[in-house]
Amino acid sequence: MSTSTRTRILEVAATLVRESPDGDISTRAVCEAAKVGAPALYRHFGDKEGLLSAVVDHGFEKYLATKRERGETTDAVEDLRQGWDSHVAFALDNRNLYRLMNSPAMRTPPAAALESHRILTGDLERAAAQGRIRVAPELAAQMIMSANVGVALMLVSRPATFDDIEVSRRVRDALYATVLTPEAAPGTPPDAEVPTAAARLSALLRQEHGAGLSTAEAALMKEWLDRVANARPDG
Repeated sequence: MSTSTRTRILEVAATLVRESPDGDISTRAVCEAAKVGAPALYRHFGDKEGLLSAVVDHGFEKYLATKRERGETTDAVEDLRQGWDSHVAFALDNRNLYRLMNSPAMRTPPAAALESHRILTGDLERAAAQGRIRVAPELAAQMIMSANVGVALMLVSRPATFDDIEVSRRVRDALYATVLTPEAAPGTPPDAEVPTAAARLSALLRQEHGAGLSTAEAALMKEWLDRVANARPDG
């Protein structure tokens, strides 16, 4: 009974969010549509923010499932490009849900947002191990996620001004040209620039679980390598 009640509240709330003109809903409307009392809603979700966070995770589950199941290709950079495009496509297909996920009112990031960031960071760590990024994966993930979310929100929230999906691809390619190194010709070593080499060594160190270093030594080495990888040319 408890599980079915929670599921009913969640599905009703998701429908109301999708159909709402601005994506906002009231707990009273949810309770009326789900035919439950307010105590039941608060017992399962804590408060309105808890309910909306659960709605986001529920809505993003199918999207994240496709990212989990896609498998890793040998081309981490192509996975990154496809990841950007699929992120924007999901936002355009789920406008209210996407706005809700990135709303300042959501004081605690939904689990879906955190997992999406982890998947992106994983792709960047693979790219770093291949000598394909110029900065540490964590910084690259922050740069890419900020731009990806920003572009998606503009396309979703201001369609009259941002009415061409091509802007997404242009921003993607411009940012990736800054973060990623050019693909090396077959048989040639990865880019030998110091920041790229540091990012690659840091990623390989994580893959090898410290490569014989103690936990403290590996953490210190990673800190040094990431500092070198993230150093600005004029710094």
